Amino acid sequence: MTPPPDTRPAAAPEPADPRALARQVAGLPHLPGVYRYFAADGTLLYVGKARDLRKRVSSYFQKDHGGTRTGHMVSRIARLETTVTRSEAEALLLENNLIKTQQPRYNILFRDDKSYPYLKLTTGHAFPRMVYFRGAMDRRHSYFGPYPSAWAVKESIAVLQKVFQLRTCEDSVFANRSRPCLLHQIHRCSAPCVGHITAAAYAADVDAATRFLRGEHDGVLKDLQARMQDLAEQLRFEEAAAVRNQIGALSRVLHQQSMEVGGDQDADILAVVMQGGRACVNLAMVRGGRHLGDRAYFPSHVQWAEAVDVGAADAWPAAPQAAAESGLARAGADEQGGTPAAPPSTQPALQAVLDAFVAQHYLDLPLPPVLVTNVPIDAELVAALQEHTGQRCVAVPNPRGTRRSWLDMAVQGAQLALARLLAEEGAQHHRTRALVEALALEIEDLDALRIECFDVSHTAGEATQASCVVFQHHAMQSAQYRRYRIDGVTPGDDYAAMRQVLTRRYAKLAEDADARLPDLVLIDGGRGQIAAAREVFEELGLDIGRLVGVEKGEGRKVGLEELVFADGRPKVALPPDSPALLLVAQIRDEAHRFAITGMRAQRARTRTGGSKLEDIPGIGPKRRANLLSRFGGVRGVASASVEDLMTVDGISRDLAQTIYAALH
Repeated sequence: MTPPPDTRPAAAPEPADPRALARQVAGLPHLPGVYRYFAADGTLLYVGKARDLRKRVSSYFQKDHGGTRTGHMVSRIARLETTVTRSEAEALLLENNLIKTQQPRYNILFRDDKSYPYLKLTTGHAFPRMVYFRGAMDRRHSYFGPYPSAWAVKESIAVLQKVFQLRTCEDSVFANRSRPCLLHQIHRCSAPCVGHITAAAYAADVDAATRFLRGEHDGVLKDLQARMQDLAEQLRFEEAAAVRNQIGALSRVLHQQSMEVGGDQDADILAVVMQGGRACVNLAMVRGGRHLGDRAYFPSHVQWAEAVDVGAADAWPAAPQAAAESGLARAGADEQGGTPAAPPSTQPALQAVLDAFVAQHYLDLPLPPVLVTNVPIDAELVAALQEHTGQRCVAVPNPRGTRRSWLDMAVQGAQLALARLLAEEGAQHHRTRALVEALALEIEDLDALRIECFDVSHTAGEATQASCVVFQHHAMQSAQYRRYRIDGVTPGDDYAAMRQVLTRRYAKLAEDADARLPDLVLIDGGRGQIAAAREVFEELGLDIGRLVGVEKGEGRKVGLEELVFADGRPKVALPPDSPALLLVAQIRDEAHRFAITGMRAQRARTRTGGSKLEDIPGIGPKRRANLLSRFGGVRGVASASVEDLMTVDGISRDLAQTIYAALH
């Protein structure tokens, strides 16, 4: 059993005393671990990892950083805490867990939304199915990826359909077919459901598709050619013609693939650029010998990149030696025709951003065999990731040849994405300022402006849902969105629904003197909805000056909306091209979208009886999805016998009997 980590919190009663910090730093061990800096008010400032805690932490306090960002952070440190780990890989894991959960102000942060799609082959079936997949993996099946986008997965599925004609239909559909579907007619499926292909021949196609996805293009072509020749010699000309068509389709696909991969089958290309106080990391993926596209990431807190990399200059001279010890320097030397060069002195911030991305990104995802980058990655970081994942990885900064072409494309993509982001942010800043001026809001810090918008949605009173969306920092904050299921009101009474959702949202906040209330509350509706909202705010003792209704204009045309105020001010009709009105419409439309999607989902659950399955003990989302997929809906589940229910993954006899009893 792994022993609990050794946590050493600051024990001094007056942590702001520099002498107390010095004594604590002097007492730190020469061991790997994680350190955390706190301000006097308890705010977490920074989280970092170290191979040697004493050396790393003391580097912050051994010189005067002056008025730099590093100096600003160090001047705020009131106390520190450290956690000793057994290895640097454990320190890396702990550091990034803390960064994701605590979001320190001086750490470079990337959004934790790395839910990548995969291509899945259901190998547990006699005739495996290929399907788009996103979620937790099941070891019983084969997965290929990750892919940067859903489009990349679907494009790969389309290629496999053209070449190998593997099936994509649900198992429940496959088991009940009596004649081939349209996909067979257009030569996208070999129709195993009705016996148009033998299990052995289908298995050969699955094996060829698997090898194709792994990048063995030449081997697959040679095997297909040998198979066609063998069939021809056996005078099985129709089957030989089918294989010939496969060879032709595969050749066309390979000819259309513009990205040449060289000797690498899997690689990630990382390009980082900075401009205007923002940064972009563009990740391009090569999987199975095919370039699958890219995805851009925009980190937060980039302005503190200098503070993140304190002491990095001292670490770089030793980096080539560390890389050689881990087997990485040789690969870099082979690529560039020499030893890896030290990073340019003008690129410490770029390296800090890229190191933060690599550390936070690859802890939960497979580490590719090759990382191609435009700035060097810390060799110790790569070694720690290898130890954590158990996978070997070669970091190649500033390559040549084919890899240089990949990298140039990734850099160009990063520059374009960053330019687009800066343009959009500039427009959003302009809209925010215009709204503050149009409504005469007393807001000094536009970045801190918080707007909450409410909408109610239902279908003739059925499945009423209310939404609350949040706008802050010049962008919609989707992680703070909330849905409210409205109960206990007359169906179709929007005013009562609005009163209920506002009461549920602000009742507790009104009682908390330290609660952060929004600067502006938008209500999708006119005088009636605003009157209902005003009643709630007056009952809770909140400022009704925060309430603004968005009333649809004449003919309910977009751009003719008017703003209605709860405090009695006259209505305001902004020009259709007003930046303020565009922002209000953007927030209102997002609230409407969020409400109506929730309402439709609730209505579907009510009409299909999905909640009946969810209410059965032992039936969670995964088992419910398996049941609905296997039997085609709740009616199919209800008509199934206990023995039929037991054929579904995760359904035991006892649980099958429970389901049968509940549905009958």
